[in-house]
Amino acid sequence: MEYVWYIIASLGAGIGTGLAGLSAATVMVPILIVLCPSFRGETGAYQATAIALASDILGSAVTAYTYAKHRNIDLRRGRIMMICILAMCTVGSYVAFIVGNVVLGSFTLFLTFCIGIRFLVSPDTSRKDQAAKGAQLDWKGVAVSLFFGLTIGFGTGFVGTGGGMMMLVVFTAFLGMELKTAVGTSTFIMTFTALIASVSHILIHPAIVLEKWDVMLICITVATAASLISARFANRVNNRTVGLVTGAVLTVLGAAMLTLNYWDVLSRSALFVQTLSCLGVFLAYVVPSLIILLPIRFLTKLPSFIFRKLLHIVAFVFATLMILTAGSWQATTLACAVAAAALYPLLSICEKEKWYAGLLVQKTRGEAKRSMIMIFAVVAGIVCVSWGYFGQRQLAAAAILMWGTGDAAAALIGIPFGKHKVKSRWTDGKKSWEGSAAMLAVSFLCGFCVLLWGQGLTAPRALGAAGLAAFLGTATELFSPSEYDTVTVPIMIIAALLCAASV
Repeated sequence: MEYVWYIIASLGAGIGTGLAGLSAATVMVPILIVLCPSFRGETGAYQATAIALASDILGSAVTAYTYAKHRNIDLRRGRIMMICILAMCTVGSYVAFIVGNVVLGSFTLFLTFCIGIRFLVSPDTSRKDQAAKGAQLDWKGVAVSLFFGLTIGFGTGFVGTGGGMMMLVVFTAFLGMELKTAVGTSTFIMTFTALIASVSHILIHPAIVLEKWDVMLICITVATAASLISARFANRVNNRTVGLVTGAVLTVLGAAMLTLNYWDVLSRSALFVQTLSCLGVFLAYVVPSLIILLPIRFLTKLPSFIFRKLLHIVAFVFATLMILTAGSWQATTLACAVAAAALYPLLSICEKEKWYAGLLVQKTRGEAKRSMIMIFAVVAGIVCVSWGYFGQRQLAAAAILMWGTGDAAAALIGIPFGKHKVKSRWTDGKKSWEGSAAMLAVSFLCGFCVLLWGQGLTAPRALGAAGLAAFLGTATELFSPSEYDTVTVPIMIIAALLCAASV
């Protein structure tokens, strides 16, 4: 089984190197230490970093060669950093052996994840002040190169990374390089830093080659092949595509490496396990629902507003199920935050594609992702107040189900059949009596069922509480501006349910 993890670690390392100049150690070290028993000894971490650095040599070399063929290397702006890094990496390697087992720093893992999110949200790295290739560094650039060159150089030897991720940040954010040039330059430098640091590790601890020669051979071969393929891909597509793919790879790798790095702590946390359970419910329910709904949307002439409200129903039913099955309100709230954080960049990517406009009808640009964030935020808020403060889990579930299904019913009935508009100076004139009646009926029915069987109220009390909440929620939706009813309606419903339950 360990050999499977060797291949997986090498593939991830190679792809990260070819796309973003990511050091192999960022991926390999956590996987080898956490998932491979043979690397858990006293010098396991030191051996893992040496193997990762050895894999970086050829992987970075073929990546740099590929980027150089496309003229995406700028050594004139990167030479000062290169000299500093090469000078300090041997020192860091020797200090690491004196200190003992050195595991990949958490800062690098967090940086990988955060940079991945950054590229997903904004994949185009073009800047107004972007420096021309080969332009001379000014005094600020020289100072930045000296400072980061010395610190990154020491870190490459001490922590056991090639420094690629930090170089990518410095080159793009401080020295004005575009993404492909930054990756090409950093991998060129990383070829030599990995060579020096790897040789230093092996000379200091020769048993690495004698005991782990087979692991080293597998990792070097697979990582080099993956680096070459991903580098060729990156140089044949536009910058936006590179940014998107880089963001996806770095986000997944960063999240996976953070989880592995803190697995011992996380696995003992009840909150972490409960949150994973909530996200498991999310995947088990939402994914099959989308598999059913998406073909219906594209293969039939289903009106856009119906498809949109079907998505709303899926989202609100999921939220209700998650609350009813969750282990704690904290886990439910955290799962909402994680889901929103994962979906927002995904929607940001999709909204720039042509098919996205045919999938959803937005009143304004970005409405879908803003609505998604608002829904998750309101659900989390209701859970915190109703379940977290008042201890009423079922009331939170009832409020969310009444809100979601009622809103969907109002549109599904009101848009095609709403002939009688509600004419009042306090309404927008677009809502109908038919839609309001549908919302009242559906939200009342859903609320009554949850209160009767979930909350355990008697039938008369369930009728009264559901009736009051449904009436006030419908009235609030009727008189609230469309841009605010996502907040006002659920607040009114949960307030009514909490008041009715306390009587």
